Amino acid sequence: MPHVDTHCPYCALQCGMRLAGTRVTPRDFPVNAGGLCQKGWTSGELLRSGDRLTTPLIRRDGELTPVSWAEALDLVAAKLRELRSSHGPDSVAVFGGGGLTNEKAYLLGKFARVALGTSQIDYNGRFCMSSAAAAGLKAFGADRGLPFPVTDLAEADVVLLAGANPAETMPPFVQHLRGAELIVIDPRRTPTAELASLHLAPAPGTDLALASGILHAVVVEGHLDKSYVDLRTNGFDEAWRLAAAWWPERAERVTGVAAADQRRAAEMLGEAHNAYVLTARGTEQHATGTANVSGWINLALALGLPGRAGSGFGCLTGQGNGQGGREHGQKADQLPGYRKIDDPAAREHVAGVWGVAPESLPGPGRSATELLEALGQEGGPKALLVFGSNVVVSAPRSRRVQDRLSALDLLVVADFVLSETAERADVVLPVTQWAEEDGTLTNLEGRILLRRKAVDAPVGVRSDLDVLRELATRLGQPAERFPVDAPAVFDELRAASKGGTADYSGITYDRLRSGEALHWPVPSAEHPGTPRMFLDRFAHPDGRARFAAVDHTGPAELPDAEFPLQATTGRVLQHYQSGAQTRRIPELVDVVPEVFVEVHPDTAARAGLAEGERALVRSRRGETVARVRCVASLRPDLVFLPFHFPGEGRANLLTNPALDPVSRMPEFKVCAVALSRVDAGVAA
Repeated sequence: MPHVDTHCPYCALQCGMRLAGTRVTPRDFPVNAGGLCQKGWTSGELLRSGDRLTTPLIRRDGELTPVSWAEALDLVAAKLRELRSSHGPDSVAVFGGGGLTNEKAYLLGKFARVALGTSQIDYNGRFCMSSAAAAGLKAFGADRGLPFPVTDLAEADVVLLAGANPAETMPPFVQHLRGAELIVIDPRRTPTAELASLHLAPAPGTDLALASGILHAVVVEGHLDKSYVDLRTNGFDEAWRLAAAWWPERAERVTGVAAADQRRAAEMLGEAHNAYVLTARGTEQHATGTANVSGWINLALALGLPGRAGSGFGCLTGQGNGQGGREHGQKADQLPGYRKIDDPAAREHVAGVWGVAPESLPGPGRSATELLEALGQEGGPKALLVFGSNVVVSAPRSRRVQDRLSALDLLVVADFVLSETAERADVVLPVTQWAEEDGTLTNLEGRILLRRKAVDAPVGVRSDLDVLRELATRLGQPAERFPVDAPAVFDELRAASKGGTADYSGITYDRLRSGEALHWPVPSAEHPGTPRMFLDRFAHPDGRARFAAVDHTGPAELPDAEFPLQATTGRVLQHYQSGAQTRRIPELVDVVPEVFVEVHPDTAARAGLAEGERALVRSRRGETVARVRCVASLRPDLVFLPFHFPGEGRANLLTNPALDPVSRMPEFKVCAVALSRVDAGVAA
């Protein structure tokens, strides 16, 4: 059978693979070098899932009923017109996803701001990358997850991973770390921590105290790269004034990490010829996430790592198009090219590409968590259109989100399966999935990739691009303003991004088809791309990076007598995000069929629980029922739950929607909980 070279539908590593029909084989692509994880190997099963939606659904008498496309789209458009007429354009909101292609993310942002005229658009990347993005922008003037190719890591002597567990979340990535000594910062003894030369297990929510303790040791022990700091940075003195108070013994009292281990980390990094500091969700998904990442950036800058060949700072993007998804307009405060929506020059440029007046574009809208909380409230949106997200499982305080969705006049969900969010919709629109159409994505290293069509979509299924044009024309827009051909959309995206931070203007489908490795910015057709950023200067006007004056404040919610433990959430190897995809693949479900809670054996015993029993995990926001796994390496004050599961197994029934003041990231990674036995009538 003929094969098609394409990329995996899951994480931001975007491993290269080949598809022959639905049969997957790996290919020798730089980020995965012929490897795939279990999710990648089984991804072809998604293309023949028996749960596939092929007909639009409308809720009638409480039940979702199959209808024609014309009827579904007419109903949606009529209701949108009615709400906008009665309550204004911001009565309609849009929620996107970090798994959408660049073309879809771009057209979704354009649809919201031009066809709907609403400022109320955000996406699930707010739950994933926003803190790292905010800290990166502040420090370097530009946000690209890894400002260097993944393959550069193979030459590293030492790599510090803060809140990252790639051995489970992106296993093929780990081969690039084999030559390095690893320092892993994680409260759990994860599979990645098992590979480490040094594992530091701080109390949840104390990341910045630990980063400051290690920075203190770097400076005091003589590892500060003073010439780099003087020549290439600003703000060290202000940052050091705060970090100077965090001598390792003080940091030990707050974090639980031995002062000697903090000094050992500083020594390993300071004596390395090539070193990297990498962050991920464990240190970012906090109400202090931006400050946490800034603390790790401060450490990297003090060591002289960013913008130096063979060393650097970066963050491991999570979702498949988590990078491109935040660059081209589905984020509440951004326009294509990573432009700010309140920048007059940016508005004029993008409006010119779109053929509309700059003043017609709305301003910044609510962030994702705030948008979901406003649904159905006085002054909040009365309709929500969801593309590529499953907020009923993925959003914090998810029962509250469920209630807000129920308060809407109209909920429309475009998906390829009946996700937990689609189950609650008034209208469900069946759309294509990853291998059924061409489109581009931008991986964790800022490389633009062409994901190729390999199979035909089932009869009755339409592309998200087609859905957006059909709705736009019903709302009075000219059809040519909303193209449905992916290369045509990409050409428009190129023009809209030209001159922006994330400049794609020199990238073409032909260049991608020919196999060119194009990392943005690519400002002209002759430009070879920018695989390594910041080698000569950072993206601030003066070319210098910025230290951040940040200090530890701790989690938004502390344990007390009623809720004496802390809970953290994360991923497991076999599942991805809300599980809407992976929970439909038998091979993956057989390995991890349900939610579990990791507990130290002593903590379990105090709660009267044993291995395999069902536990009730309660927080101030809700409760989750999960199967007990006793893990002797876990901190006794901590429990861990994966967030991939629906219903009473949702970890996000517990999580705290407290927001980072800069990024508006919710505090997924720490909340106060209590652990007990499930009532006898519920227990297995």
